[in-house]
Amino acid sequence: MREAIISIVEVINNFHDVVIEVTDGLGLNLTDKDLHFWVMGIIGMLVFFFVYAVSKAAAKMPFGIAGLSFMYTLTFMFVLVFAIEIQQAITQRGNMEFADAIIGLWGFLAFFLIYASIIGVFLVLRSFFKKPPKKKRSPGRTTRSSH
Repeated sequence: MREAIISIVEVINNFHDVVIEVTDGLGLNLTDKDLHFWVMGIIGMLVFFFVYAVSKAAAKMPFGIAGLSFMYTLTFMFVLVFAIEIQQAITQRGNMEFADAIIGLWGFLAFFLIYASIIGVFLVLRSFFKKPPKKKRSPGRTTRSSH
C-alpha cells in the first residue's frame, strides 16, 4: 500500500511540475494557492458534470434513488478505508495494507447485499398479497339503464 501511495504521489508531483512549467511559460506567475484554486476547481466541475449526468439518468430508473445512495455510500467508504490506512501509517498504530482497505470494502458490499436481499424478498412477498387495482369507470357514463 505504501508503494501505491508513493507512486500516486509521484504522478501528482510530476503533473504539478508540468502545470507550473506551462503557467510560467505563459507568463501567468501563479502561486501554489492559485494553482490549487484553478486545478481543483476545474477537476471538481468536471466530476460534478459527470456525477450530475449519471445521477439524472439513475433517478429515472426503478431503484434510482437506492442506486444513487449506494454510489454515494461506496464513494464515502473508499475515502474512509484509505483514510484509516493512511492514519495507521502516520500514527504507527496498525499496519497500512492495501488488503485491509479492500476487505473493508468487501464488508460493506456483503452487508449491502444482505440488505438488498431482504428488500427483494419483501417486495416479492408484497406483490403476492397486493390486490389488483380496480378498474375506473369513465366519467359521465352510468351503469343504470335508461327506461
